[in-house]
Amino acid sequence: MASYKIGKFFTRKFSISEAEPPADVKEAFVKFSDGKNPMTADQLLQFLVNFQGESKATIEDAERIIGQIMQRRHQIAKFTRHALTLDDFHHYLFSDDLNPSINPQVSQDMTAPLSHYFIYTGHNSYLTGNQLSSDCSDEPIIKALQKGVRVIELDLWPNSSKDDVHVFHGRTLTTPVTLIKCLRSIKEYAFCASPYPLVITLEDHLTPKLRVKVAEMLTQTFEDMLFFPESECLEEFPSPEALKHRILISTKPPSVYLEGTSFKDKGKVSPEDEASSKEVVDFKNELEADDSDRSENNEKDEDDDDCDNQLGASEYKRLIAIHANKHKGEFTVSLKVIPGKVGRLSLSEPALEKATESHGTELIRFTQRNLLRVYPKGTRVDSSNYDPMIAWMHGAQMVAFNMQGHGKLLWLMQGMFRSNGGCGYVKKPDFLMTVDQRNHIFNAEGELPVKKTLKVRVYMGDGWSTDFKKTHFDAFSPPDFYVKMKIAGVPADVTKKKTKILEDDSKPVWDEEFLFPLTVPELALLRIKVLDYDMSEKDDFGGQTCLPVWELRSGIRAVPLFNSEGEKFKSVKLLMRFEFV
Repeated sequence: MASYKIGKFFTRKFSISEAEPPADVKEAFVKFSDGKNPMTADQLLQFLVNFQGESKATIEDAERIIGQIMQRRHQIAKFTRHALTLDDFHHYLFSDDLNPSINPQVSQDMTAPLSHYFIYTGHNSYLTGNQLSSDCSDEPIIKALQKGVRVIELDLWPNSSKDDVHVFHGRTLTTPVTLIKCLRSIKEYAFCASPYPLVITLEDHLTPKLRVKVAEMLTQTFEDMLFFPESECLEEFPSPEALKHRILISTKPPSVYLEGTSFKDKGKVSPEDEASSKEVVDFKNELEADDSDRSENNEKDEDDDDCDNQLGASEYKRLIAIHANKHKGEFTVSLKVIPGKVGRLSLSEPALEKATESHGTELIRFTQRNLLRVYPKGTRVDSSNYDPMIAWMHGAQMVAFNMQGHGKLLWLMQGMFRSNGGCGYVKKPDFLMTVDQRNHIFNAEGELPVKKTLKVRVYMGDGWSTDFKKTHFDAFSPPDFYVKMKIAGVPADVTKKKTKILEDDSKPVWDEEFLFPLTVPELALLRIKVLDYDMSEKDDFGGQTCLPVWELRSGIRAVPLFNSEGEKFKSVKLLMRFEFV
Protein backbone atom coordinates (compact mmCIF):
# COMPACT_ATOMS: atom_id res chain seq x y z
CA MET A 1 0.00 0.00 0.00
CA ALA A 2 1.34 3.45 -0.98
CA SER A 3 0.03 6.69 0.53
CA TYR A 4 0.08 10.11 -1.15
CA LYS A 5 -0.76 13.26 0.82
CA ILE A 6 -3.16 15.79 -0.71
CA GLY A 7 -2.85 18.98 1.29
CA LYS A 8 -2.73 18.84 5.09
CA PHE A 9 -5.76 16.72 5.82
CA PHE A 10 -6.28 14.19 3.03
CA THR A 11 -4.37 11.06 2.04
CA ARG A 12 -4.88 8.84 -1.00
CA LYS A 13 -3.93 5.17 -0.68
CA PHE A 14 -3.05 2.90 -3.58
CA SER A 15 -2.61 -0.84 -3.48
CA ILE A 16 0.77 -1.93 -4.84
CA SER A 17 1.43 -5.63 -5.29
CA GLU A 18 3.96 -7.74 -7.11
CA ALA A 19 2.88 -8.26 -10.71
CA GLU A 20 2.27 -11.86 -11.66
CA PRO A 21 4.37 -13.44 -14.41
CA PRO A 22 2.81 -12.81 -17.85
CA ALA A 23 0.72 -15.59 -19.38
CA ASP A 24 3.47 -16.42 -21.90
CA VAL A 25 5.94 -16.93 -19.06
CA LYS A 26 3.54 -19.22 -17.20
CA GLU A 27 2.82 -21.24 -20.36
CA ALA A 28 6.52 -21.64 -21.16
CA PHE A 29 7.25 -22.75 -17.60
CA VAL A 30 4.47 -25.35 -17.65
CA LYS A 31 5.46 -26.61 -21.10
CA PHE A 32 9.17 -27.06 -20.42
CA SER A 33 8.83 -28.31 -16.84
CA ASP A 34 6.33 -30.95 -18.01
CA GLY A 35 3.66 -29.42 -15.82
CA LYS A 36 5.74 -29.98 -12.73
CA ASN A 37 7.24 -27.55 -10.28
CA PRO A 38 10.16 -26.84 -10.15
CA MET A 39 12.11 -26.70 -13.47
CA THR A 40 15.35 -28.69 -13.60
CA ALA A 41 18.56 -27.72 -15.39
CA ASP A 42 17.79 -30.19 -18.21
CA GLN A 43 14.36 -28.64 -18.67
CA LEU A 44 15.78 -25.11 -18.58
CA LEU A 45 18.25 -26.12 -21.28
CA GLN A 46 15.37 -27.26 -23.50
CA PHE A 47 13.70 -23.88 -22.95
CA LEU A 48 16.90 -22.03 -23.90
CA VAL A 49 17.38 -24.03 -27.09
CA ASN A 50 13.81 -24.46 -28.33
CA PHE A 51 12.05 -21.33 -27.08
CA GLN A 52 14.81 -18.73 -26.79
CA GLY A 53 16.68 -19.88 -29.88
CA GLU A 54 20.00 -20.29 -28.06
CA SER A 55 21.21 -23.25 -30.12
CA LYS A 56 24.68 -23.23 -28.54
CA ALA A 57 23.44 -23.31 -24.94
CA THR A 58 24.83 -26.13 -22.77
CA ILE A 59 23.79 -27.89 -19.59
CA GLU A 60 26.57 -25.94 -17.87
CA ASP A 61 24.87 -22.70 -18.95
CA ALA A 62 21.56 -23.87 -17.48
CA GLU A 63 23.20 -24.94 -14.21
CA ARG A 64 25.03 -21.60 -13.97
CA ILE A 65 21.74 -19.70 -14.38
CA ILE A 66 20.02 -21.76 -11.70
CA GLY A 67 22.99 -21.31 -9.36
CA GLN A 68 22.90 -17.53 -9.84
CA ILE A 69 19.16 -17.31 -9.19
CA MET A 70 19.40 -19.54 -6.11
CA GLN A 71 22.13 -17.36 -4.67
CA ARG A 72 20.35 -14.07 -5.42
CA ARG A 73 16.87 -15.03 -4.27
CA HIS A 74 17.52 -17.65 -1.61
CA GLN A 75 21.17 -17.13 -0.58
CA ILE A 76 21.91 -20.75 -1.47
CA ALA A 77 25.48 -21.56 -2.57
CA LYS A 78 26.08 -21.85 -6.31
CA PHE A 79 27.45 -25.39 -6.11
CA THR A 80 24.27 -26.80 -4.55
CA ARG A 81 22.06 -28.49 -7.14
CA HIS A 82 18.59 -26.90 -7.27
CA ALA A 83 15.74 -26.16 -9.66
CA LEU A 84 13.58 -23.13 -10.49
CA THR A 85 10.08 -22.35 -9.25
CA LEU A 86 7.79 -20.25 -11.46
CA ASP A 87 8.80 -17.11 -9.56
CA ASP A 88 12.47 -18.04 -9.88
CA PHE A 89 11.98 -18.58 -13.60
CA HIS A 90 10.27 -15.20 -13.93
CA HIS A 91 13.08 -13.55 -11.95
CA TYR A 92 15.64 -15.12 -14.29
CA LEU A 93 13.84 -13.82 -17.39
CA PHE A 94 13.74 -10.34 -15.85
CA SER A 95 17.52 -10.34 -15.13
CA ASP A 96 19.28 -8.38 -17.87
CA ASP A 97 22.72 -9.81 -17.02
CA LEU A 98 21.50 -13.41 -17.29
CA ASN A 99 18.95 -12.89 -20.06
CA PRO A 100 20.07 -9.89 -22.18
CA SER A 101 18.20 -8.73 -25.27
CA ILE A 102 21.39 -8.51 -27.36
CA ASN A 103 24.60 -10.51 -27.35
CA PRO A 104 27.02 -8.97 -24.83
CA GLN A 105 30.04 -10.50 -26.59
CA VAL A 106 31.91 -9.56 -29.76
CA SER A 107 30.25 -11.74 -32.39
CA GLN A 108 31.29 -10.29 -35.76
CA ASP A 109 34.29 -10.98 -37.98
CA MET A 110 37.02 -8.54 -36.90
CA THR A 111 39.58 -9.46 -39.57
CA ALA A 112 38.36 -7.20 -42.41
CA PRO A 113 39.98 -3.81 -43.17
CA LEU A 114 38.93 -0.85 -40.99
CA SER A 115 36.88 0.56 -43.86
CA HIS A 116 34.45 -2.36 -43.47
CA TYR A 117 33.24 -1.12 -40.07
CA PHE A 118 31.18 1.65 -38.56
CA ILE A 119 33.41 3.15 -35.85
CA TYR A 120 32.19 4.87 -32.66
CA THR A 121 33.40 8.45 -33.21
CA GLY A 122 33.49 11.57 -31.05
CA HIS A 123 33.54 15.20 -32.19
CA ASN A 124 35.58 17.82 -30.31
CA SER A 125 36.07 15.16 -27.67
CA TYR A 126 37.63 17.56 -25.15
CA LEU A 127 34.62 19.89 -24.73
CA THR A 128 32.55 19.73 -21.56
CA GLY A 129 29.60 21.70 -22.96
CA ASN A 130 28.79 24.06 -25.82
CA GLN A 131 31.12 24.80 -28.73
CA LEU A 132 31.76 28.45 -27.87
CA SER A 133 32.49 29.00 -24.20
CA SER A 134 32.66 25.71 -22.31
CA ASP A 135 35.74 24.33 -20.59
CA CYS A 136 38.15 22.00 -22.36
CA SER A 137 39.22 19.03 -20.27
CA ASP A 138 40.43 15.46 -20.39
CA GLU A 139 37.32 14.38 -18.44
CA PRO A 140 35.00 14.16 -21.49
CA ILE A 141 37.71 12.15 -23.25
CA ILE A 142 37.90 9.71 -20.34
CA LYS A 143 34.09 9.34 -20.24
CA ALA A 144 33.98 8.70 -23.99
CA LEU A 145 36.65 6.01 -23.75
CA GLN A 146 34.84 4.37 -20.84
CA LYS A 147 31.74 4.13 -23.04
CA GLY A 148 33.64 2.48 -25.89
CA VAL A 149 34.26 5.44 -28.22
CA ARG A 150 37.07 4.51 -30.64
CA VAL A 151 37.80 7.85 -32.37
CA ILE A 152 38.88 10.84 -30.29
CA GLU A 153 39.28 14.28 -31.87
CA LEU A 154 41.78 16.87 -30.61
CA ASP A 155 42.19 20.43 -31.92
CA LEU A 156 45.82 21.49 -31.53
CA TRP A 157 46.80 25.15 -31.12
CA PRO A 158 49.92 26.97 -29.86
CA ASN A 159 49.66 28.30 -26.31
CA SER A 160 49.93 32.03 -25.66
CA SER A 161 53.73 31.94 -25.44
CA LYS A 162 53.95 29.76 -28.58
CA ASP A 163 56.18 27.20 -26.83
CA ASP A 164 53.64 24.48 -25.99
CA VAL A 165 50.52 22.85 -27.41
CA HIS A 166 47.01 23.41 -26.10
CA VAL A 167 43.78 21.66 -26.99
CA PHE A 168 40.73 23.88 -27.46
CA HIS A 169 38.10 24.87 -30.01
CA GLY A 170 39.79 27.52 -32.12
CA ARG A 171 38.44 31.05 -32.43
CA THR A 172 36.05 30.69 -29.52
CA LEU A 173 36.21 31.42 -25.80
CA THR A 174 36.62 27.80 -24.75
CA THR A 175 39.25 27.44 -22.03
CA PRO A 176 42.23 25.28 -23.09
CA VAL A 177 43.70 22.08 -21.68
CA THR A 178 47.27 20.98 -22.34
CA LEU A 179 47.84 18.33 -24.97
CA ILE A 180 50.08 16.26 -22.72
CA LYS A 181 47.32 15.96 -20.11
CA CYS A 182 44.91 14.68 -22.77
CA LEU A 183 47.46 12.19 -24.11
CA ARG A 184 48.24 10.79 -20.66
CA SER A 185 44.55 10.26 -19.95
CA ILE A 186 44.08 8.64 -23.35
CA LYS A 187 46.93 6.23 -22.62
CA GLU A 188 45.40 5.25 -19.28
CA TYR A 189 41.85 4.72 -20.55
CA ALA A 190 42.33 3.86 -24.24
CA PHE A 191 41.41 0.20 -23.89
CA CYS A 192 39.35 0.14 -20.69
CA ALA A 193 36.14 -0.68 -22.59
CA SER A 194 37.43 -2.24 -25.82
CA PRO A 195 40.69 -3.88 -26.97
CA TYR A 196 40.20 -2.71 -30.55
CA PRO A 197 42.21 0.15 -32.06
CA LEU A 198 41.81 3.73 -30.95
CA VAL A 199 42.10 6.45 -33.60
CA ILE A 200 43.11 9.98 -32.62
CA THR A 201 42.20 12.57 -35.24
CA LEU A 202 44.28 15.73 -34.97
CA GLU A 203 43.05 19.09 -36.25
CA ASP A 204 46.45 20.77 -36.53
CA HIS A 205 46.98 24.55 -36.32
CA LEU A 206 50.64 24.37 -35.34
CA THR A 207 54.01 25.67 -36.49
CA PRO A 208 56.66 23.21 -37.71
CA LYS A 209 58.56 23.47 -34.40
CA LEU A 210 55.47 22.59 -32.39
CA ARG A 211 54.78 19.65 -34.69
CA VAL A 212 58.17 18.28 -33.67
CA LYS A 213 57.07 18.65 -30.05
CA VAL A 214 53.79 16.86 -30.76
CA ALA A 215 55.67 13.99 -32.42
CA GLU A 216 57.84 13.66 -29.31
CA MET A 217 54.80 13.74 -27.01
CA LEU A 218 53.02 11.05 -29.00
CA THR A 219 55.99 8.68 -29.22
CA GLN A 220 57.09 9.15 -25.60
CA THR A 221 53.57 8.89 -24.16
CA PHE A 222 52.20 5.98 -26.17
CA GLU A 223 55.47 4.09 -26.82
CA ASP A 224 54.70 0.60 -28.19
CA MET A 225 50.97 1.34 -28.30
CA LEU A 226 51.52 3.72 -31.23
CA PHE A 227 51.03 2.20 -34.68
CA PHE A 228 53.59 3.18 -37.32
CA PRO A 229 52.58 2.40 -40.92
CA GLU A 230 55.16 0.48 -42.94
CA SER A 231 54.84 2.86 -45.87
CA GLU A 232 53.86 6.51 -46.26
CA CYS A 233 50.44 5.62 -47.69
CA LEU A 234 48.62 2.41 -46.89
CA GLU A 235 47.35 0.32 -49.80
CA GLU A 236 44.67 -1.15 -47.55
CA PHE A 237 43.75 -0.55 -43.95
CA PRO A 238 44.68 -3.25 -41.43
CA SER A 239 41.89 -5.01 -39.54
CA PRO A 240 40.65 -4.24 -36.01
CA GLU A 241 41.92 -7.66 -34.97
CA ALA A 242 45.43 -6.93 -36.26
CA LEU A 243 45.41 -3.54 -34.53
CA LYS A 244 44.26 -4.64 -31.07
CA HIS A 245 45.63 -2.38 -28.31
CA ARG A 246 47.16 -0.01 -30.86
CA ILE A 247 46.68 3.75 -31.22
CA LEU A 248 46.50 5.26 -34.72
CA ILE A 249 47.05 8.91 -35.58
CA SER A 250 44.95 10.46 -38.32
CA THR A 251 45.54 13.95 -39.68
CA LYS A 252 46.62 15.77 -42.81
CA PRO A 253 50.34 15.35 -43.54
CA PRO A 254 52.39 18.58 -43.26
CA SER A 255 52.68 18.87 -47.03
CA VAL A 256 48.88 19.13 -47.28
CA TYR A 257 48.69 21.80 -44.58
CA LEU A 258 51.33 23.90 -46.33
CA GLU A 259 50.21 23.22 -49.89
CA GLY A 260 49.97 26.50 -51.78
CA THR A 261 50.45 28.65 -48.66
CA SER A 262 53.19 30.46 -46.84
CA PHE A 263 53.62 30.16 -43.11
CA LYS A 264 51.83 33.52 -42.89
CA ASP A 265 48.63 31.68 -43.78
CA LYS A 266 49.14 29.02 -41.13
CA GLY A 267 46.87 30.86 -38.71
CA LYS A 268 43.81 30.10 -40.81
CA VAL A 269 41.32 27.76 -39.30
CA SER A 270 39.95 24.56 -40.74
CA PRO A 271 36.52 24.55 -42.42
CA GLU A 272 35.19 22.90 -39.27
CA ASP A 273 36.44 25.65 -36.96
CA GLU A 274 35.57 28.34 -39.50
CA ALA A 275 31.95 27.26 -39.54
CA SER A 276 31.72 27.65 -35.77
CA SER A 277 33.56 30.96 -35.89
CA LYS A 278 30.86 32.50 -38.05
CA GLU A 279 28.51 32.17 -35.08
CA VAL A 280 30.74 34.22 -32.80
CA VAL A 281 29.99 37.71 -34.09
CA ASP A 282 30.65 39.35 -30.71
CA PHE A 283 34.17 37.97 -30.65
CA LYS A 284 35.34 39.82 -33.79
CA ASN A 285 37.88 42.06 -32.08
CA GLU A 286 39.45 39.22 -30.15
CA LEU A 287 39.74 37.16 -33.31
CA GLU A 288 41.40 39.95 -35.28
CA ALA A 289 43.91 40.43 -32.48
CA ASP A 290 44.50 36.69 -32.40
CA ASP A 291 45.13 36.69 -36.15
CA SER A 292 47.61 39.53 -35.75
CA ASP A 293 49.56 37.69 -33.07
CA ARG A 294 49.56 34.49 -35.06
CA SER A 295 50.76 36.22 -38.22
CA GLU A 296 53.63 37.83 -36.33
CA ASN A 297 54.59 34.47 -34.89
CA ASN A 298 54.41 32.76 -38.26
CA GLU A 299 56.58 35.42 -39.89
CA LYS A 300 59.25 34.47 -37.38
CA ASP A 301 58.73 30.81 -38.24
CA GLU A 302 59.69 31.56 -41.83
CA ASP A 303 63.16 32.34 -40.56
CA ASP A 304 63.50 28.91 -38.92
CA ASP A 305 66.14 26.64 -40.29
CA ASP A 306 64.72 24.80 -43.33
CA CYS A 307 66.47 21.58 -42.35
CA ASP A 308 64.81 21.61 -38.93
CA ASN A 309 61.41 22.17 -40.54
CA GLN A 310 61.93 19.31 -42.97
CA LEU A 311 63.11 17.02 -40.18
CA GLY A 312 60.13 17.98 -38.04
CA ALA A 313 57.74 17.40 -40.92
CA SER A 314 59.31 14.01 -41.57
CA GLU A 315 59.00 12.86 -37.94
CA TYR A 316 55.42 14.11 -37.71
CA LYS A 317 54.45 12.57 -41.03
CA ARG A 318 55.89 9.19 -40.02
CA LEU A 319 53.33 8.99 -37.21
CA ILE A 320 50.31 9.44 -39.48
CA ALA A 321 48.64 6.07 -40.00
CA ILE A 322 45.47 7.40 -41.64
CA HIS A 323 46.06 10.29 -44.03
CA ALA A 324 43.29 12.89 -44.06
CA ASN A 325 42.43 14.58 -47.34
CA LYS A 326 40.94 17.98 -48.04
CA HIS A 327 37.63 18.27 -49.86
CA LYS A 328 38.08 20.91 -52.57
CA GLY A 329 35.95 21.64 -55.59
CA GLU A 330 33.92 18.84 -57.14
CA PHE A 331 32.76 15.81 -55.16
CA THR A 332 33.78 13.57 -58.04
CA VAL A 333 37.40 14.55 -57.39
CA SER A 334 37.27 14.10 -53.61
CA LEU A 335 35.42 10.79 -53.90
CA LYS A 336 37.70 9.30 -56.52
CA VAL A 337 38.99 5.88 -55.48
CA ILE A 338 42.75 5.73 -56.04
CA PRO A 339 44.11 2.20 -56.64
CA GLY A 340 46.81 1.21 -54.16
CA LYS A 341 46.06 4.08 -51.78
CA VAL A 342 43.55 4.60 -48.97
CA GLY A 343 42.83 7.59 -46.76
CA ARG A 344 40.21 9.56 -44.87
CA LEU A 345 37.90 12.28 -46.16
CA SER A 346 35.95 14.63 -43.86
CA LEU A 347 32.61 16.15 -44.84
CA SER A 348 30.39 18.44 -42.82
CA GLU A 349 26.80 17.45 -42.16
CA PRO A 350 25.46 19.81 -44.92
CA ALA A 351 28.17 18.70 -47.36
CA LEU A 352 27.19 15.07 -46.84
CA GLU A 353 23.53 15.86 -47.49
CA LYS A 354 24.49 17.65 -50.69
CA ALA A 355 26.74 14.79 -51.77
CA THR A 356 24.03 12.17 -51.21
CA GLU A 357 21.67 14.03 -53.55
CA SER A 358 23.89 13.68 -56.60
CA HIS A 359 26.80 11.42 -55.65
CA GLY A 360 25.26 8.73 -53.45
CA THR A 361 26.73 5.88 -55.48
CA GLU A 362 30.21 7.44 -55.44
CA LEU A 363 29.99 7.87 -51.66
CA ILE A 364 29.29 4.18 -51.14
CA ARG A 365 32.03 3.16 -53.58
CA PHE A 366 34.48 5.47 -51.81
CA THR A 367 33.68 4.06 -48.37
CA GLN A 368 34.23 0.48 -49.51
CA ARG A 369 38.00 1.10 -49.30
CA ASN A 370 38.42 4.55 -47.74
CA LEU A 371 37.22 6.14 -44.52
CA LEU A 372 34.59 8.89 -44.52
CA ARG A 373 34.23 11.11 -41.47
CA VAL A 374 31.12 13.27 -41.06
CA TYR A 375 30.99 16.09 -38.51
CA PRO A 376 28.22 18.41 -37.23
CA LYS A 377 27.55 21.70 -38.99
CA GLY A 378 29.10 24.75 -37.37
CA THR A 379 25.78 26.24 -36.31
CA ARG A 380 25.35 23.48 -33.73
CA VAL A 381 27.03 25.67 -31.13
CA ASP A 382 24.91 24.06 -28.39
CA SER A 383 26.67 20.74 -29.11
CA SER A 384 23.50 19.19 -30.52
CA ASN A 385 23.70 16.33 -33.00
CA TYR A 386 22.29 15.31 -36.38
CA ASP A 387 20.55 12.21 -37.73
CA PRO A 388 23.33 9.64 -38.25
CA MET A 389 21.23 7.40 -40.49
CA ILE A 390 21.92 9.24 -43.76
CA ALA A 391 25.66 8.83 -43.15
CA TRP A 392 25.40 5.14 -42.23
CA MET A 393 23.18 4.44 -45.25
CA HIS A 394 26.01 5.72 -47.46
CA GLY A 395 28.76 3.77 -45.73
CA ALA A 396 30.33 6.55 -43.63
CA GLN A 397 32.43 4.88 -40.96
CA MET A 398 33.21 7.84 -38.69
CA VAL A 399 29.97 9.66 -37.89
CA ALA A 400 31.33 12.18 -35.40
CA PHE A 401 28.99 13.06 -32.53
CA ASN A 402 29.07 15.50 -29.64
CA MET A 403 29.01 13.03 -26.75
CA GLN A 404 27.77 15.78 -24.41
CA GLY A 405 24.82 16.50 -26.73
CA HIS A 406 22.28 14.32 -24.93
CA GLY A 407 19.00 13.43 -26.60
CA LYS A 408 17.32 11.00 -28.97
CA LEU A 409 19.96 11.34 -31.72
CA LEU A 410 22.76 10.41 -29.33
CA TRP A 411 20.57 7.52 -28.16
CA LEU A 412 20.62 6.23 -31.75
CA MET A 413 24.40 6.41 -31.77
CA GLN A 414 24.57 4.58 -28.45
CA GLY A 415 22.14 1.98 -29.79
CA MET A 416 24.20 1.31 -32.91
CA PHE A 417 27.31 0.70 -30.83
CA ARG A 418 25.65 -1.60 -28.32
CA SER A 419 26.04 -4.00 -31.21
CA ASN A 420 28.99 -6.41 -31.43
CA GLY A 421 29.54 -6.51 -27.70
CA GLY A 422 29.89 -2.73 -27.42
CA CYS A 423 33.46 -2.91 -28.75
CA GLY A 424 33.13 0.30 -30.80
CA TYR A 425 33.33 -1.44 -34.20
CA VAL A 426 30.24 -2.67 -36.06
CA LYS A 427 30.62 -4.57 -39.33
CA LYS A 428 28.89 -2.78 -42.18
CA PRO A 429 26.17 -4.77 -43.99
CA ASP A 430 27.38 -6.69 -47.03
CA PHE A 431 25.23 -4.62 -49.39
CA LEU A 432 27.32 -1.54 -48.56
CA MET A 433 30.49 -3.40 -49.50
CA THR A 434 29.47 -5.01 -52.79
CA VAL A 435 28.34 -4.24 -56.33
CA ASP A 436 25.75 -6.52 -57.93
CA GLN A 437 25.96 -8.15 -61.37
CA ARG A 438 24.40 -5.07 -63.00
CA ASN A 439 26.97 -2.80 -61.37
CA HIS A 440 24.28 -1.48 -59.03
CA ILE A 441 24.97 -0.22 -55.52
CA PHE A 442 22.55 -0.08 -52.58
CA ASN A 443 20.02 2.75 -52.75
CA ALA A 444 18.24 3.45 -49.46
CA GLU A 445 15.64 5.60 -51.23
CA GLY A 446 14.69 2.90 -53.72
CA GLU A 447 11.70 0.57 -53.57
CA LEU A 448 12.75 -2.37 -51.44
CA PRO A 449 10.77 -5.50 -50.52
CA VAL A 450 10.03 -6.34 -46.89
CA LYS A 451 12.78 -8.70 -45.79
CA LYS A 452 11.64 -9.44 -42.24
CA THR A 453 8.89 -8.43 -39.84
CA LEU A 454 9.87 -7.82 -36.25
CA LYS A 455 7.20 -8.86 -33.75
CA VAL A 456 7.57 -7.11 -30.39
CA ARG A 457 5.51 -7.85 -27.29
CA VAL A 458 5.80 -5.46 -24.36
CA TYR A 459 4.88 -7.44 -21.26
CA MET A 460 5.65 -5.31 -18.24
CA GLY A 461 8.03 -2.93 -16.49
CA ASP A 462 9.52 -2.58 -13.05
CA GLY A 463 12.15 -0.74 -11.02
CA TRP A 464 10.80 2.83 -10.92
CA SER A 465 9.83 2.59 -7.26
CA THR A 466 13.43 1.59 -6.50
CA ASP A 467 15.29 4.13 -8.66
CA PHE A 468 12.95 7.13 -8.21
CA LYS A 469 11.35 8.88 -5.27
CA LYS A 470 7.68 8.06 -4.76
CA THR A 471 6.56 11.53 -5.86
CA HIS A 472 9.03 11.95 -8.74
CA PHE A 473 6.40 11.46 -11.44
CA ASP A 474 3.17 12.48 -9.69
CA ALA A 475 2.85 14.21 -6.34
CA PHE A 476 -0.56 12.72 -5.51
CA SER A 477 -0.63 9.28 -7.18
CA PRO A 478 1.52 6.55 -8.73
CA PRO A 479 2.68 7.16 -12.32
CA ASP A 480 0.64 6.57 -15.47
CA PHE A 481 3.20 4.80 -17.66
CA TYR A 482 3.13 4.00 -21.35
CA VAL A 483 5.78 2.84 -23.84
CA LYS A 484 6.66 4.50 -27.15
CA MET A 485 8.63 2.62 -29.80
CA LYS A 486 10.12 3.80 -33.05
CA ILE A 487 12.12 2.15 -35.81
CA ALA A 488 14.98 4.33 -37.08
CA GLY A 489 16.44 3.17 -40.38
CA VAL A 490 15.94 3.58 -44.10
CA PRO A 491 12.93 5.81 -44.91
CA ALA A 492 10.63 2.89 -45.75
CA ASP A 493 11.17 1.31 -42.32
CA VAL A 494 10.57 4.35 -40.10
CA THR A 495 7.44 3.82 -38.02
CA LYS A 496 6.09 4.55 -34.53
CA LYS A 497 3.98 2.54 -32.06
CA LYS A 498 2.87 2.98 -28.46
CA THR A 499 1.11 1.04 -25.73
CA LYS A 500 -1.97 2.04 -23.81
CA ILE A 501 -1.56 4.26 -20.74
CA LEU A 502 -1.84 2.38 -17.44
CA GLU A 503 -3.09 4.69 -14.70
CA ASP A 504 -1.71 4.74 -11.16
CA ASP A 505 0.60 1.77 -11.58
CA SER A 506 4.32 1.78 -10.74
CA LYS A 507 4.61 -1.85 -11.90
CA PRO A 508 2.70 -1.71 -15.19
CA VAL A 509 1.65 -4.78 -17.18
CA TRP A 510 0.75 -3.84 -20.75
CA ASP A 511 1.05 -7.22 -22.52
CA GLU A 512 0.67 -5.69 -26.00
CA GLU A 513 2.08 -6.85 -29.32
CA PHE A 514 3.33 -4.80 -32.29
CA LEU A 515 4.58 -5.58 -35.80
CA PHE A 516 7.37 -3.72 -37.60
CA PRO A 517 7.84 -4.65 -41.30
CA LEU A 518 11.48 -4.08 -42.27
CA THR A 519 13.06 -3.73 -45.71
CA VAL A 520 16.59 -3.23 -44.35
CA PRO A 521 16.76 -4.81 -40.88
CA GLU A 522 20.57 -4.61 -41.06
CA LEU A 523 20.36 -0.83 -40.51
CA ALA A 524 17.29 -0.71 -38.26
CA LEU A 525 17.37 0.50 -34.66
CA LEU A 526 14.49 0.00 -32.23
CA ARG A 527 14.17 3.05 -29.99
CA ILE A 528 12.14 2.48 -26.81
CA LYS A 529 11.03 5.17 -24.37
CA VAL A 530 8.83 5.01 -21.27
CA LEU A 531 6.81 8.08 -20.33
CA ASP A 532 4.49 9.04 -17.49
CA TYR A 533 1.35 10.61 -18.92
CA ASP A 534 0.59 14.09 -17.63
CA MET A 535 -2.71 15.70 -18.60
CA SER A 536 -1.64 19.32 -18.07
CA GLU A 537 2.12 19.30 -18.66
CA LYS A 538 4.77 17.55 -20.72
CA ASP A 539 4.88 13.82 -20.09
CA ASP A 540 7.62 12.83 -17.66
CA PHE A 541 10.59 10.79 -18.88
CA GLY A 542 10.79 7.30 -17.38
CA GLY A 543 13.72 5.77 -19.24
CA GLN A 544 14.92 4.86 -22.71
CA THR A 545 17.02 2.46 -24.71
CA CYS A 546 17.91 1.85 -28.33
CA LEU A 547 18.57 -1.63 -29.66
CA PRO A 548 20.20 -2.79 -32.92
CA VAL A 549 17.48 -4.88 -34.58
CA TRP A 550 19.94 -7.19 -36.34
CA GLU A 551 21.33 -8.30 -32.96
CA LEU A 552 18.06 -8.82 -31.08
CA ARG A 553 17.89 -12.24 -29.46
CA SER A 554 14.60 -14.00 -30.05
CA GLY A 555 12.44 -15.00 -27.12
CA ILE A 556 11.46 -13.36 -23.84
CA ARG A 557 14.18 -10.91 -22.79
CA ALA A 558 15.00 -8.35 -20.13
CA VAL A 559 15.55 -4.84 -21.51
CA PRO A 560 17.32 -2.43 -19.13
CA LEU A 561 16.53 1.26 -19.50
CA PHE A 562 18.86 4.26 -19.39
CA ASN A 563 18.51 7.87 -18.33
CA SER A 564 18.55 10.76 -20.79
CA GLU A 565 22.35 10.93 -20.66
CA GLY A 566 22.75 7.25 -21.51
CA GLU A 567 23.57 6.04 -17.99
CA LYS A 568 21.97 2.73 -17.10
CA PHE A 569 19.37 2.73 -14.34
CA LYS A 570 20.08 0.36 -11.49
CA SER A 571 16.67 -1.33 -11.51
CA VAL A 572 14.38 0.05 -14.24
CA LYS A 573 13.75 -2.46 -17.01
CA LEU A 574 11.11 -3.93 -19.29
CA LEU A 575 10.22 -7.53 -20.01
CA MET A 576 9.72 -7.97 -23.75
CA ARG A 577 9.55 -10.66 -26.41
CA PHE A 578 11.18 -10.44 -29.83
CA GLU A 579 10.40 -12.63 -32.84
CA PHE A 580 11.21 -12.38 -36.54
CA VAL A 581 8.40 -13.59 -38.79
